Amino acid sequence: MIRQLLVAASLFAMSAAGVATAQDAADPGRLPLEGIAAVVNDKPISYSDVRQRARLLLLSVGGQQPSAEQIQQITGQALEQLIDESLQLEKASEFEMEIDAVEIAGAVEDMARQGGTTGDQLKAQLLQAGVNPASLEEQMRAEIAWNRVMSGLYGSRIRVSDNQVDDQLNRMRSASKKTQYRVSEIFLFAPDAETREQAITAANAVLDQLKQGADFRVAAQRISSAPTAATGGDMGWMSAEDLAPELAAAVTAADQPGLLEPVVVENGVYLLLVANKREPSQEVTKVNLKRLYVSDGSEADLKAAMEQIKSCSDVQSIANSKTNLRAADLNEINVEELGPEGKSLVLATEVGQATDIFAASGGLAVMYVCDRQDGAEALPSREDLKGSLKNRELGMISERELRNLRREATIIYR
Repeated sequence: MIRQLLVAASLFAMSAAGVATAQDAADPGRLPLEGIAAVVNDKPISYSDVRQRARLLLLSVGGQQPSAEQIQQITGQALEQLIDESLQLEKASEFEMEIDAVEIAGAVEDMARQGGTTGDQLKAQLLQAGVNPASLEEQMRAEIAWNRVMSGLYGSRIRVSDNQVDDQLNRMRSASKKTQYRVSEIFLFAPDAETREQAITAANAVLDQLKQGADFRVAAQRISSAPTAATGGDMGWMSAEDLAPELAAAVTAADQPGLLEPVVVENGVYLLLVANKREPSQEVTKVNLKRLYVSDGSEADLKAAMEQIKSCSDVQSIANSKTNLRAADLNEINVEELGPEGKSLVLATEVGQATDIFAASGGLAVMYVCDRQDGAEALPSREDLKGSLKNRELGMISERELRNLRREATIIYR
């Protein structure tokens, strides 16, 4: 989804003290309680909608109490996001597409599960922060509808050939002989000089939040215009030659892993996180894992499940037997990507056995080591690569279609 950083000056009045509480009526810069922020093809977006979405974005990015300037930038971004969603839902209506409440609830539940909680707990957290859960539900509605429209229109037309996969694998093999960097991105789309200045300001505001402890992955999912937003901004392992010259210069100049200063390019601004670096011919150990997670932190339930599991093939069925258990497959994972603690746990475990129990996202988990391959190429499987190439192509088409909708729409800022 394109999330342009055009900032409506009339929406800049939110103060830091008003993020999770109603604004003081005596505040001359407060947002109006009623009124229209913008009209999209005759459909209004209210100030209330913008205020709720801005609070949701601020909560998603996290970090310490944001400054008034940061809130201003996020508020402008919230309006642009709502405009995009209005256009997406309008397009979906052309196909008489209705998104069932059950699907929306499932999407919210999936989001909550990634954070180690439940949908009800997530909604309670939103309410406590002054955010109406309906704002998140409407965001999910638009995302589901748009993905369904794009997949229906273009998904069957995208063909990834074996030659394309072979070419990509060969490029990756060549890259593996060079110094590589594990990079994540947040891209703020800004097609002209005016919006680029606004995007630079917004990028610095987000960077401040990230430095204060905000989750890069969540921030990328919520505000990045790049196709990698769906994966939390993860670009994977990249050599300098794989990156645009401006990005390559910034990454290779970094003394150590960490956040980089904003990088301005012709059509926007990048925030980059360099998570790791590896030199050519570095040994790689790949593993296939099954992760068993207990969401409520019940060690007794987790241990009881482990007693029933005799092999990796049992993990999913045992997880399905209790509502607080979740299982996930992690295939062809480079142990370096598990982090120091995860790597240590996995390498200390025999194939077919479970690691020690560890804390994970508010619960407890173990990982079953189903297969280990030492000295493997640091390359994805052919099927995973084919899926990645198809998703990348569909993502670019979706971005193009949304740009076209915005260009053809009548958008009036109030």
